[in-house]
Amino acid sequence: MACVLLLSRVLPSSHRLLRTSVWSLSILLTYLCYCALFSSDTIMQKSGDPTPSCRRVLADGGKRHLQKSLSCVLPLEAKQNSAHASRLKSDQRPASRFTAARNDTPSPPVGYIKFGNKKLPNAIIVGVKKGGTRAVLEFIRIHPDVRAVGTETHFFDRNYDRGLDWYRGLMPRTLESQITMEKTPSYFVTKETPHRISAMSRDTKLIVVVRDPVTRAISDYTQTLSKTPDLPSFQELAFRNQSLGLVDTSWNAIRIGLYALHLENWLRYFPLAQIHFVSGERLITDPAGELARVQDFLGLKRIVTDKHFYFNRTKGFPCLKKPESSSSPRCLGKSKGRTHVQIDRDAIEQLRDFYRPYNVKFYEMVGHDFRWE
Repeated sequence: MACVLLLSRVLPSSHRLLRTSVWSLSILLTYLCYCALFSSDTIMQKSGDPTPSCRRVLADGGKRHLQKSLSCVLPLEAKQNSAHASRLKSDQRPASRFTAARNDTPSPPVGYIKFGNKKLPNAIIVGVKKGGTRAVLEFIRIHPDVRAVGTETHFFDRNYDRGLDWYRGLMPRTLESQITMEKTPSYFVTKETPHRISAMSRDTKLIVVVRDPVTRAISDYTQTLSKTPDLPSFQELAFRNQSLGLVDTSWNAIRIGLYALHLENWLRYFPLAQIHFVSGERLITDPAGELARVQDFLGLKRIVTDKHFYFNRTKGFPCLKKPESSSSPRCLGKSKGRTHVQIDRDAIEQLRDFYRPYNVKFYEMVGHDFRWE
């Protein structure tokens, strides 16, 4: 409009002929002035701070639209400043629940996903030492519905102060349909153990592997002698006075074989029906038969059968047949089935006389004659 006023004063107003042309020219010049003024705004922005129009585009269309726009090309410094501002804004924004969970607990690879839960044991092999507890554990672990701790936990006799959470942490992961087991043979002869297991769960099933107490004592001594070569003789440890037939019941190898006395303590906390007794002798001659009864006691389908065993004549003990995933059969360790130390026949007969009344009482308590004569 300023251009029109300027031209009106420059050109004489009396020239009627030229007035129309002037007005037409004025309109044209006004248009050109308007265009110049419009484009100068863009020029000013390009030569000065480029951020106002770019910020407008960012607010309207976002970063991706800004980068693709030809009308808003940021110099390198401006781009760096913009990226820095975006990061600050992102840092100040509160993290979503999903993002926090994702960062704190990254998803493990599929191959490392753990199934099942760690549960307190449903069944425990509580004894007895050198009776065949390791064999029972290894044989029953073949069953797909049984998961067991490989090592002796000694929770109820040595580690009870660590608490049940510590004990549960030792257990393998099991599915809802599977049974969790452990074995610690010293439980059977530890006075506090029955009460402690009952406090954990009165429904716990107990398995006791028993063996002729005389043979068991000799086996116990043989194992100890292999670790302590300077041990006194068996007779020195077993008798207070052998000539009088006085047996030293304070020696642990002798005391363990007093099954009736130990069982009395267990029956104060558990009914007899909740305790299953495995014959250590029949476990050698008929492992499938003994395992069938163990599976029945645990409420399992009879899957472990005679097809899983063969008799190793060298060890004098049954072994598991070669599984498909292994190149060799599974036998127990070198300490199992070792040759016993030779003991004087008179000492053996004296010990049988000593154990006889205890054995008879034990047969009556469990309702089964193990024939240890």
